[in-house]
Amino acid sequence: MFKYFLGHSPTWYKYTMIAFLLLNVLFYFTLGPVITAWIFIAEFIFTLALALKCYPLQSGGLLAIQALALGLTTPEHAYHEVEANLEVILLLVFMVAGIYFMKPLLMYIFSKVFTKIKSKMLLSVLFVFLSAVLSAFLDALTVTAVLISVAAGFYGIYHKIHSSSADYDDSGILDRKELSGETLEQFRSFLRSLVMHGVVGTALGGVCTLVGEPQNLLIGEKMGWDFIEFFTRMAPITLPVFGLGILTTVFLEKTKLFGYGAKLPEVARKIIENYTAETDEKMTSREKYGLWVQAIAAIFLIIGLATHIAPVGFIGLGLIIIQTAFMGIVEEHHLGKAFEEALPFTGLLVVFFVIVAMIHDQHLFKPIIEWALSVDISKQPAVFYLANGILSMISDNVFVATVYIGELDKVYQAGGITREHYDKLAIAVNTGTNLPSVATPNGQAAFLFLLTSAIAPLINLSYLKMIKMAFPYTIVLGVSGLLGILYILS
Repeated sequence: MFKYFLGHSPTWYKYTMIAFLLLNVLFYFTLGPVITAWIFIAEFIFTLALALKCYPLQSGGLLAIQALALGLTTPEHAYHEVEANLEVILLLVFMVAGIYFMKPLLMYIFSKVFTKIKSKMLLSVLFVFLSAVLSAFLDALTVTAVLISVAAGFYGIYHKIHSSSADYDDSGILDRKELSGETLEQFRSFLRSLVMHGVVGTALGGVCTLVGEPQNLLIGEKMGWDFIEFFTRMAPITLPVFGLGILTTVFLEKTKLFGYGAKLPEVARKIIENYTAETDEKMTSREKYGLWVQAIAAIFLIIGLATHIAPVGFIGLGLIIIQTAFMGIVEEHHLGKAFEEALPFTGLLVVFFVIVAMIHDQHLFKPIIEWALSVDISKQPAVFYLANGILSMISDNVFVATVYIGELDKVYQAGGITREHYDKLAIAVNTGTNLPSVATPNGQAAFLFLLTSAIAPLINLSYLKMIKMAFPYTIVLGVSGLLGILYILS
């Protein structure tokens, strides 16, 4: 039983999980439910941190089942959390699968971008800028799914050449020899830095608009702000932060600090360029037709997401139907592959909502909210920003924003604060949950999706490496956001 428990995970990891499960029962009866709930959060973060040792669905799922068994939350309350986030779940199931069928188009475009733009600085800034703009008008998870598809596809090209006996650069040396060792590590580092720049870009853009992040919609609904009003109220803080984020990208690429700065190896560039040119020449009429179908579907996708004609998951399902119908993909086993990448993460997200329900039922954040409302009224926006930021690093930023804006609404309806002050606190909650939460993968769904995706182990992107690479952005975004709350908002 021990041999098969958690599969190929290290022995020490298995012993640690068993210890957690045994000690939690002892903690519950000796320390009480509230302290035990905090211990559960620490243990769940541990499972996320070691996602490359064991996928967190199993280890984190066992903790979630135990939390339910001990009565720290109930299945009904966990279901309510899932119900409240159904749009995110539908997005993951259908949108990621929809983008799977768009991979040939994405690879056709980005293989040209990667090989033609030789400046890594320009490429990095382009990734941050495009990710931010797309996230502002579409949504961060969809943009992250595109980033993952592009990185996985580009790594796939490298691996395909690396596994062959070809010599695409006519150097007289087999490409697999030229692409091994240090060249492979540099290529991984190159991809890793681009993906991290891109995923931070989703946070920079997501904070700006009503549709950028799920909690933005919730805050906008409570405040009665439309798209334009939301943007104009956030802009004095979010636009300077966006500018500083771009400058941080330039600084990191220039200094090569925190794991950034790796360039695409010249030998790899030449080989991939020749390989893609040869592939384009050999492209069949069916493959060319497929690219046209995917391009038209991409236009429909952008229009659908920008106009919010339907929930994102429904648009993703429509994307699957249009592409597969017109490309002739009608066999069930061909359709099934598209859903393989997103469903494990969807399962993990439901497990995460059990932990969120536990936080809610044990009122773990209530003392912090009460303290924040008790400080001097002039300091409250900054305090709320910091409280939301810190809690979003350890919990889900959507949940934190939901709790805080809900409590603030109650205080406002009871006449405890003025409308003007309520507006300021809402801005502090939105920026607080969106900006400092880039510090850890569990802060934002897009970061967690990247960490648990198929590309993460291929480019050696672990939990701790993500924290390290996000650290300079956390400092710049967090501090500049706080200064904006202190001086611009006031």
